[in-house]
This record gives sequence, structure tokens and C-alpha cells, in this order.
Amino acid sequence: MTVLPDAEWRGREGLARIVAALGADAVKIVGGAVRDTLLGHPVTDIDLATPLLPQEVTRRLEAADIKVIPTGIAHGTVTAIASGDRHEITTLRRDVETDGRRATIAFADDWREDAARRDFTINALYADPATGVVEDWFGGLADLAAGRVRFIGDAALRIAEDHLRILRFYRFAARFGHGDLDPASHAAVVAARQSLKSLSRERIADELTRILALPDPRPIVRQMAADGIFAVLLPEADAEAALDRLLANEGAAGVAPDALRRFAALLPTDPAVAEQVASRLRLSTRQRKHLAALAAHRGGPLQPVRQLAYRIGIEAARDVHLLAGDRAQAAAAVRSLAGWTNPVLPVKGGDIVARGIAAGPEVARILKAVEADWIAEDFPGPARVAELVDQKIGRSSERRQ
Repeated sequence: MTVLPDAEWRGREGLARIVAALGADAVKIVGGAVRDTLLGHPVTDIDLATPLLPQEVTRRLEAADIKVIPTGIAHGTVTAIASGDRHEITTLRRDVETDGRRATIAFADDWREDAARRDFTINALYADPATGVVEDWFGGLADLAAGRVRFIGDAALRIAEDHLRILRFYRFAARFGHGDLDPASHAAVVAARQSLKSLSRERIADELTRILALPDPRPIVRQMAADGIFAVLLPEADAEAALDRLLANEGAAGVAPDALRRFAALLPTDPAVAEQVASRLRLSTRQRKHLAALAAHRGGPLQPVRQLAYRIGIEAARDVHLLAGDRAQAAAAVRSLAGWTNPVLPVKGGDIVARGIAAGPEVARILKAVEADWIAEDFPGPARVAELVDQKIGRSSERRQ
């Protein structure tokens, strides 16, 4: 018998109130909270499963003065808020019909039947909230101990139920796997890779982001490339040198992983391609512009980081140096931008006019020339800018004579 080790979340007042309201025999902890507690990993979300119908769940919780939000009522899920804690509670289910993108479900009262519809054995672990005793119908405990990510039952059938499980397989293998991939599961995802085309771009982008946000996604990214996953989803991707360089530079500079920056490492140094990919994956306007800026500036000579930051923004300039510099350059760039804000040119057109230059194109030309020298000299203060203005006005006067 396996019992959950002591964990901070097991003593939470809100969780205890919810369990008491539903009845200890009518609720179990399920999925990631059980898996991660067994591994000694931090637990953020504690999801609950119950054979009670959503209406009965709501009735019991509200009778105990616990707030209930019908967050996914069509699929049997409500969110309970008790003592500041939020927990999703889902009625046991079975699949009636699936098309690879969404499922028609029916409520059930059998714990094993509910577990059977989940994706991987390590995600189909249920625990008694009072005793911590773990129930495992499909060998998830053994797989967890072995570092093996394996589909429940027929891998091809699990993938046919939801094609996103192909990408989830790679992500979970990267997080929890040790050694070689499970042969049957691996063969099934490779065989089904063309079905990824049926998924919404948003779901694909979300999974790719989760993969790239892992501490070191390089081994699984290379595996995905070798398996033809990127050929289906992201034919523009190159999974080799740029990502290696980036992760080395992130480590040298002491910066946290950033999925969008790593995504940029997979793309060619072509702003048009970056924008096209971002649009295809339905990324936000900010993300699209960021990827295009990185593509535009990391392919050529590396500009001084503060000069680049003034032109394209601090975050983008830092990422360009992390992507394109060597370790020393990347670390120096991050240090140079720490606590730095883009300065404002301490002279305006009115100051030029006040010096006797008629308003018009000549004022703009002088300002542009002053700004170019100011940037090149690493943004000196007003005294130096005044000297630069004198120089430009003097040359302008010479041209007029």
C-alpha cells in the first residue's frame, strides 16, 4: 500500500472544509497533486474528483457556506473557494464520443472508469484526502518510480481521443522521464503526428510554450525534430545550434528560462518568417513583434546592448544578446541593463529653434544628428548634448553660407 508523504497542502483548512462538506468517502485527490507529492515536487493545484453530480456538489458546498463557481459545469467541473483556497472538483466521467479535439462525456460513478479515460498512467493516481492512501489501477506508481511516461491502455486510442496528447507525451517525458521513451507510446505518437494538424493553433502554441519553458528542453526538442513533429507543426524550426547557445548564455547570465526567447532560437533570422509563424500560431501582437525584432537583430553584427535597447526596447535587446552573443557578451549585456531605463534625449526641437534655426526640416535633421551621436557616446548628460547641438548648428550655418 502506498501512502502520500506529509505535504504542506494536506493540512490546508480550505481543503479540509471542502472534504468535510462533500464527505470523505465521496472525494479523492487526483492527478498532478498526487504525482508531484510522491516525487517531492512543489504542488500548486490540488484537483478533486467525486462520484457526486455537479448539482449535489454545489448543494453540499453551499450548505457548508463554501463559495461555488460553475467554471466547467458542462463537463462536470465546479470551483470551490474555501478559506482562501481554490480547488476544482470534477464529477467522475466516461467518454461517449471523441473526435481528437473534444469529447462528449457522460457522468459515471466508477473510479477506475474515470481513471481509464486519462492520458498517462502517472496522471491516473487517486489519493484519499484523509488517509493519503493511493489508488492505482494502471501501474502508474511503477512507471513513476521508473521514470516512464506511458499511455493508459492502447496508446493509439488515447491519442485518437485527443491529438494534443502527442505533444503532452513529449512534455511529460521531458519532465518525468528517465532514459529511453516508452516504446509503444513513442511509436504511437510518431505514427499519429499528422493528426496534429487538426488541432487549434492556440492549443499547439500553449503546449510548445510549456515544453520550451522547461529547465532544459533541448533533448526533447531534438527528439521531436527527429520524430518529424516539427516538420508537421513548425517546418521553419531548426533545433540545433541556436538553442544550445541560448541555454548556455542563459546559464552564464543567470537569467530565468523564457519560452518566447527560446522559441525565437528555433526560428530563422528572418523577421517576415517570424511574423508569419507567430500569426499562424495565433500569438499575441506583443509576442509577434518581439519575435520579429529578435529575428531582425540577431542575425547581423551585434550592436552594443544599450544602444539596441534604446531602439527596440530593453527586453528585446537583452534577448538579442542572449541569442547571438557568446557567454561573456550575454552576461555583460544582462549586467549592463540591470536597473537601467531608456533615457530621453535632453534636447527638443524648440531648443534648436531658440538657437536661431527656422522651424522645419533643418531642425529635424539637427535633432536626428545629435541623437545619433548621443546614442553612439552611450547617452551622455545635458552638458555634452549641448556641445553636440553647438557642433551641428555650426555645421548647419556653414552650409547656409
